[in-house]
Amino acid sequence: MSIEINTKDGQVTITNDVIATIAGGTAVECYGIVGMASKSQIRDGIAEMLKKENYARGIIVRQEDDKLHIDMYIIVSYGTKISEVASNVQSQVKYTLNKSLGLNIDSVNIYIQGVRVAKD
Repeated sequence: MSIEINTKDGQVTITNDVIATIAGGTAVECYGIVGMASKSQIRDGIAEMLKKENYARGIIVRQEDDKLHIDMYIIVSYGTKISEVASNVQSQVKYTLNKSLGLNIDSVNIYIQGVRVAKD
């Protein structure tokens, strides 16, 4: 799926992979995030940490009735307050997608897949 935006100069098509990659890059820059987790590894009980080029595998972008919803699967750092980290990720992802792509995100749902000790 993709999003179509009509401008005075023509039509712009933004794919869900682009939205997911930008959202994933924004999320891992937030304090308390160790990395993105694969959404398909949930049943094994072990969260695979994704590399930068695979952030889209840990994010689901959904469109429902002209509203955009993002589900993110993340791994947080041990010792951080999970609710604060999740709230920070939600606000940063909404802000970044609004400023960079001009999209209004209806919801950003955070799914914590693991807690890891950050390596210094």
